[in-house]
Amino acid sequence: MGALIDAYIKGGFAMHMIAFCSLVGIAIIFERFYVIRAASDVKKDELLNHINSYILQGNLEKAVAVTSQIRSPLTNIVRAGLVTVVNGKGAEDVQTAMDAVALREIPRIEKRIGLLSTVSNLATLLGLLGTVVGLIQAFASVANAPPDQKAQMLSDSIAIAMNTTAFGLMVAIPLLGAYGWLNSWAQSVIDDIHEASVATLNFILSNKNKITGS
Repeated sequence: MGALIDAYIKGGFAMHMIAFCSLVGIAIIFERFYVIRAASDVKKDELLNHINSYILQGNLEKAVAVTSQIRSPLTNIVRAGLVTVVNGKGAEDVQTAMDAVALREIPRIEKRIGLLSTVSNLATLLGLLGTVVGLIQAFASVANAPPDQKAQMLSDSIAIAMNTTAFGLMVAIPLLGAYGWLNSWAQSVIDDIHEASVATLNFILSNKNKITGS
């Protein structure tokens, strides 16, 4: 541990900037994990079965009540369509209402995930910058050193300079992996939301006679 701390200190300014990148990345990962998990916790099939059963009964108020019990992007979108039907609007209005809410809800799931890729690349580049600066300083200091000490000084300086690249990669690789995982998870949740929204819309429109006849 002492050697790692010593290497961090000798790494210079780049180490601190890379460490900051890691803190930013960790904060984004935890925040996005919480948001995406909350959006994916909804039992889609069970929810849709409840809603569809109330639609078949012509009881839209209870269907709206079911969606009001759970706050998630899916329920918010479906509730917008149901409320529009309750207000006596037509198919186009229902579609427009659901699309409007989807345009607000979907970006909230994808928000800030792309920053992880940027932070990962930034950590890598900062590591390379630290190494380049370290090498420049190493060659400058060795130029005036005694000939019998130059080789040792140069190897020590290069080893210290390379630490920044290693640290940058140690931060960048997990962040890039987290970006891929969160992006894939978010896309899966969004696909489920779109599928459920379209299924609900089609079910409402195909059973419009039951609704209007209630």
